[in-house]
Amino acid sequence: MKFVFASVAASLFAGTAFAGGYVAPVVEQPVTVAPPVIVADPSDWTGFYAGLQYGQGGIDEVSDSGPDLETDLDAWGLHGGYNRDFGKFVLGGEIDYNKVDLDIGGKADLTRLRGRAGYDMGRFLPYVTLGAAHISTDDDAGDFSETGITYGIGADFKVTDRFSLGAEYSRADFDDVDGVDGQDLEGDLVQLRGSFHF
Repeated sequence: MKFVFASVAASLFAGTAFAGGYVAPVVEQPVTVAPPVIVADPSDWTGFYAGLQYGQGGIDEVSDSGPDLETDLDAWGLHGGYNRDFGKFVLGGEIDYNKVDLDIGGKADLTRLRGRAGYDMGRFLPYVTLGAAHISTDDDAGDFSETGITYGIGADFKVTDRFSLGAEYSRADFDDVDGVDGQDLEGDLVQLRGSFHF
């Protein structure tokens, strides 16, 4: 009888050992989600920009009898503006200043305020420009100050989301310039540009 009692007690003890042992509750750890990394879209041209430019060109004094003066020039300066990207089309405005060296001697200041309209092709932005140009000089090249119209075409390429390189051709027409006997001046300019985007 003692043996039976001992067997039953051992069975009960073994059963409780397997079934009733303390198990710590499982606490689920909260899942931490890393914040998304925001990468600037290089194809978005919206924002302010500023940079430098250098170029070469020529200027002609034109009278009714034909060209009276032709000279080559070098021009360098700085520019700044703002673009707004509407999806496929980009509209903006820009002001620039150029110091002009004339091959015949003398220097001039060229300031332009222009509107720009471009077509968004991702990192590549071809555009056209139209606006006003002001040229002035008071040295060997003459003494005049005149405002005219300027227009041109160009293209920018985003090397990174913050820096672009570009090339541009522009033309400026000045009518009835007092410092050159009331004749017209016409100028062409091809420039390379580098711009930082903000």
